[in-house]
Amino acid sequence: MRFCLLKTEFHVLPMRTRFPFRYGIASLTTLPHLMLTVKLEVAGREITGMASEGLAPKWFTKHPDTPVELDWAEMIAVIQNAARLGLNAARQPTGFFAWWQTLHEEQAAWGRVRRQPALLTSLGVSLIERAVLDALCQAAHLPLHQLLRTDALGIDLAAVRPELAGLSVHQVLPDTPLERIAVRHTVGLADSLTSADSLSLQDGLPDTLEDSIRAYGLSFFKIKVCGDLALDLPRLREIAAVLASTCPTGYRTTLDGNEQFTDLATFRAFEQELRAEPALRQLFESLIFIEQPLHRDHALRDDVAAALAAWQDGPGLIIDESDADLSDLPRALDLGYCGTSHKSCKGIVKGLANAALLRVKAASLKRAPILSGEDLANVGPVSQLQDLAMMALLGIPHVERNGHHYFRGLSMWPEDVQAQALEHHPELYQRHEAGFTTLKVQAGHLDLASVNAAPFGCAIPLDATRHEALKPWILAGGLSAA
Repeated sequence: MRFCLLKTEFHVLPMRTRFPFRYGIASLTTLPHLMLTVKLEVAGREITGMASEGLAPKWFTKHPDTPVELDWAEMIAVIQNAARLGLNAARQPTGFFAWWQTLHEEQAAWGRVRRQPALLTSLGVSLIERAVLDALCQAAHLPLHQLLRTDALGIDLAAVRPELAGLSVHQVLPDTPLERIAVRHTVGLADSLTSADSLSLQDGLPDTLEDSIRAYGLSFFKIKVCGDLALDLPRLREIAAVLASTCPTGYRTTLDGNEQFTDLATFRAFEQELRAEPALRQLFESLIFIEQPLHRDHALRDDVAAALAAWQDGPGLIIDESDADLSDLPRALDLGYCGTSHKSCKGIVKGLANAALLRVKAASLKRAPILSGEDLANVGPVSQLQDLAMMALLGIPHVERNGHHYFRGLSMWPEDVQAQALEHHPELYQRHEAGFTTLKVQAGHLDLASVNAAPFGCAIPLDATRHEALKPWILAGGLSAA
């Protein structure tokens, strides 16, 4: 399947959270939601594809002192450069994988010259990659999981990583995408836990942990820690008490270290202090893995190998922010980590290559390999659904979902868009009694029937041109107002 990339357009929908989402060094209250529309020519037909991303500050760079306006400006510059390179690489008919290789290599080289972190430069690749895949799925009249089982995209895993020679994409994927995925609910660093500290938002959705569990039937949780025992220990006691009282049939957890530590010995001492606390016994018995406790500047250093090897009875550790470049997961596995996270903002081809590598390395790892599903406040109707489509086809059974918790469903979108979400994805969305469309979480799970049937997750014919174009929005002071 060959195509030409004819045009790219960016539009913006400013969004505001229901309450602050505190993750690591950032506390998210507003962000620009960026929509990318691409126009492809495929077999003489013009096809439109779309992708979108909420530009969450401080995650891609973790620079504590820069103003968020600068963070957003950097993200937009990176994305616009990827769009420029993507256009240049597909002015003449090309195949998807050859186009992706050129885009990835040239974007990475551009980022190195400008000393941009690889995690940030890959955001631009990922966004245009998703939009092009959306269009190609439409052109082929196939959902992504079926298209990946053909040779139409020409993805050569060995060209991504030599150790994947002889392995095809369809060999990496489950026979069918998951029909249901468990919601792993984020417990942010400042989230309300019980009615005693409720924000009393009165916006129709739960804001406390205990109310969320009751409303959605949750049993999987991602708990964030700040790395300070004086703060984390009492808060974790409260969280454990809520989980014990509201999840009578049990629960599973993951712990997010948010890059708060610079060496593994300090984190190990921190983890052992928590584990020794009697009130946290059940919580630690439920622990599936710990995510990125070490800052990205230290997580892949040579001395980590000996520290992980000496921690025989320790929990499974995965990388997240450190999974920036294609070489990072192989490096992490060699050091003793047991896996990584999949996030749409890291890239689709990269996610497939990561899944393949974990399959190849499974026999040599001391623990079962982990490819987790993590979120960056994804919201519908495009970003969230494309992300779910990837999680389903990768076979990831529980996924961090926080967009529906920190944002008020699809209430920021026009009414007709909300109605189309209900029409095209009736298993995934529902009409709230207050009138807005919101995610339908039943018994802690999401039904993905319509997501798996759509071209790339989303079947909603969204017209981004109804929203403000990126350049006028910036010129009008949008970065400061966001």
